[in-house]
Amino acid sequence: MTISDEDLLKELDKRFKECKNTLNEQKEMARQLMLANKKLVESEALKTHFISNITNEIINPFSSILGLSRNILMVREGDWEKVKNMARLIHSEAFSLDFQFRNIFEAANIEAGEVFIETSSINIPELIRNAVESFRHEAERKNITTEIVNHLDSRTFISDPGKISLIISNLLSNAIKYTGENGKVTISMDYSGKDLVLTVNDTGLGIGEESREEIFDRFKRLNDQINSINVGHGLGLSIIKSILELLSGTIEFKSEPGIGSEFIVKIPESESDTSIYNLSGDDRLGLDGNNEIF
Repeated sequence: MTISDEDLLKELDKRFKECKNTLNEQKEMARQLMLANKKLVESEALKTHFISNITNEIINPFSSILGLSRNILMVREGDWEKVKNMARLIHSEAFSLDFQFRNIFEAANIEAGEVFIETSSINIPELIRNAVESFRHEAERKNITTEIVNHLDSRTFISDPGKISLIISNLLSNAIKYTGENGKVTISMDYSGKDLVLTVNDTGLGIGEESREEIFDRFKRLNDQINSINVGHGLGLSIIKSILELLSGTIEFKSEPGIGSEFIVKIPESESDTSIYNLSGDDRLGLDGNNEIF
């Protein structure tokens, strides 16, 4: 069978295009593999750094608790003021450990896809007061003033109390962590329709342009030095973002280096109560426009 010059050229052109497409596909695959490998290397480095950070932050509080409890046993009878001061420090270190473990366990559950939502009626003002009170010692160490601004009415809010508590705790923890001596942290609560709006302002370091895209990444901190003055394992904001995705909520922030930051969280109210658990067993609801200074 004789093939004409025209048919031969068409066949050669077809095969050339096929080879070119194959080559382009191989180049793209190679690029994707290089990118995946780079991300894997970065992920492993971040995890290694995370382990170094969290090891220090678990060992140090444990050492403090052991040392303080040993000193309490050696206090002379009647020196109760010294005992109270050391007991206060033990409580602070134990709270720090508990908070870190809660974040680690929540991150592990999120990674494993084992996070479940259990909703109930929540007294939001009381939940926030409890969160602020739990960080009182951390704030007092740096002489930071914490203010609660309450614009809510007397109704309760249906959502997952544990998840909202963890969101608030992480926002407060970050605000206090990155705010300097004699600074101020303000947490405001309001409704926008049926959405709960929580706003946390601080007079801290602020967030530079180079960090804005990665602050919600796991294991990332504004200062990645292990011995940084700003402790933490870089899980807080990533956990907040993951929880908000489960709750169909959102988070946004405004920040100016050297001036401070503002984080705004919006959470839609759940349609039904799925749990008999109620955060507030009493009727002590916050009053509209009630500000509290700690």
